[in-house]
Amino acid sequence: MILNHLILESASKENQLILEIKNLKASINNNEILKDVNLKINKGEIHAIMGPNGSGKSTFAKVLAGHPAYKVLSGDILFKGVSILDLPVEERSILGLFLAFQYPIEIPGVSNEEFLRLAYNSKLEFYSKKLVSPLEFLNIINEKLQVVNMSPIFLSRNVNEGFSGGEKKRNEILQMLLLDSEVSILDETDSGLDIDALKIISNGINTFMNSEKAIILITHYQRLLDYVKPNFVHVMRNGKIVKTGSAELATKLEIKGYEWLK
Repeated sequence: MILNHLILESASKENQLILEIKNLKASINNNEILKDVNLKINKGEIHAIMGPNGSGKSTFAKVLAGHPAYKVLSGDILFKGVSILDLPVEERSILGLFLAFQYPIEIPGVSNEEFLRLAYNSKLEFYSKKLVSPLEFLNIINEKLQVVNMSPIFLSRNVNEGFSGGEKKRNEILQMLLLDSEVSILDETDSGLDIDALKIISNGINTFMNSEKAIILITHYQRLLDYVKPNFVHVMRNGKIVKTGSAELATKLEIKGYEWLK
């Protein structure tokens, strides 16, 4: 019932601000990781978050998605002007948030086709729409497979089991395309990819993006941003965003590293 109320309330808001993080502090195992993070994201924007290891980037992604291992100490996360702090992971997903993991998990015994169809139908069911049959779903998913250059044979394999690193990342982008979420958080989707896989992933992201969506790219490297152009680049250090700039900031970081920001 709470989620229904939030959807109705947020749907009435027509401004372009889709996600706002206000003074966010969060911890895990009593260790404070995020320290007063502030960020505003509008529809149609791509935001890149860069920073050294341990700066809080992946924690930030998981807190936005509602990972139960992390505790929000203070601050707020507003989706279309409505707080989602009290919503669990699955309800945030239905509302319109998607997280692509840095290390996608394997799910033995569950086929990729079954997993994707259940996720797709769960969203349809919540919005009281007609569920799709396995045959109808194949028509839907085959179109998405072409975008990420994946063979239909991957649908019969268990989720991510035996997949290469690049195949796992493409499978994450396939999920993003299928669920069609309004805000997608991609946590180091480019890590471990060769140049061909990087181009395929980037094409999937660019195909997906439009004026009604927003994307948060978390990355260490500027190379992804050669293919997916961000509107803003933010640098995170010690759990805070310490600098924001245009796409040129990523190029500067590639040359100078992060030490100059101290």
